[in-house]
Amino acid sequence: MKIAMMTNNYKPFVAGVPISIERLSDSLRRLGHEVVVFAPSYDEQEEETDVVRYKALIRGVSGGFSVPNSLDLEIERQFREGNFDVIHVHHPMMIGRTARYLSWKYHVPMVFTYHTRYEQYLHYIGLSKLKRIMPAYVRSYTKHCDMVIAPTPLMKEYLEQIQPDADIRVLPTGLPEENFVPEEEKSLHIRQEMAGGKRHLFCTVARLAKEKNLIFLLNCMKILKDSFGNDFKLMFIGDGPHRSELEKRADKLGIRDEIVFVGKVPNREIRNYCHASDLFLFPSLSETQGIVLLESMAAGTPVIALRATGTQDVVINGKNGYMTEVSEEEFTKKLMDILEKKEIDVLRHGALATAHSYSSMQIAKDAALVYAQAIYKKSERQQRHRNRNRNKDMVYLG
Repeated sequence: MKIAMMTNNYKPFVAGVPISIERLSDSLRRLGHEVVVFAPSYDEQEEETDVVRYKALIRGVSGGFSVPNSLDLEIERQFREGNFDVIHVHHPMMIGRTARYLSWKYHVPMVFTYHTRYEQYLHYIGLSKLKRIMPAYVRSYTKHCDMVIAPTPLMKEYLEQIQPDADIRVLPTGLPEENFVPEEEKSLHIRQEMAGGKRHLFCTVARLAKEKNLIFLLNCMKILKDSFGNDFKLMFIGDGPHRSELEKRADKLGIRDEIVFVGKVPNREIRNYCHASDLFLFPSLSETQGIVLLESMAAGTPVIALRATGTQDVVINGKNGYMTEVSEEEFTKKLMDILEKKEIDVLRHGALATAHSYSSMQIAKDAALVYAQAIYKKSERQQRHRNRNRNKDMVYLG
């Protein structure tokens, strides 16, 4: 099968969607399928034979994001020459409109993954007023899709509420094998360097952006320090437009010595930072799928997270971590309870068991089945269309 992956963002930009696309593409190739990723251009990108880079209108926006030029004629030229069996598009806007056009023009079935609650990100491009119409836009877009993918059961429920005009399948982002094998020596070095002699080391992995709710986490660390003492460090792994504000907030709260802003870390190294930590702390309320939660669990590190769409399908209280309501006091109390009860070792075993159920190869096999179903549905629909036209012609001739 030859698959065209179409996306508005991809590596070297670091975010959940590029990670999901790269893992799925790599696993599908290992199964013998051909995959070509259509992605915008970035500064410092690496040239790859299976990636078609189309033009960007603007580069370097909001922590390295590129605004794609989805009208670049190179997209259609490369697509036409590729003779693809199926399109897998990862956004309903920009490249999503191009994918819809190519699907129609060349009669190629289209699968769409609804990764993101887009209304939570419109402020980045000055379109906050469009929040109310996004569900209607997504519903309209699904009319042109042969299959729709949700990354979690809760996202499937959300999509069903907006009544999409296509069948929905759940397909989470898979975990590659190397995620389960942290490098002990590197992890030990990270712990020694980052903890600085403190007893406990925590981490969080996120773009340092407003919607990740990281101010909440700093406020919790202030409560922890006041109630538990300062025998801990928290690593913020990642970068983004909110970093300066977070640093100022840490200074204002008097916890600057307890916070380490690590910056960007290569994705293959995240496992070592997680493995070096006692707990992974996750305050985001805007995730559709907690990829970083599963990465942490694969490294044997349990999670404390806020109850939200991206966590409820992953975190099981008392097994692989805990969820709390959006309360700084409750979140911090749960953290202190785990430390005082010395519960971490038990939670580590549960975290690993959860992560093993998200194998990348199994997810790729499920994706190939979804593509096959989309191809069948497209063929079936085209046959019905031909039959209707034939019947009209017979009536006319009669």
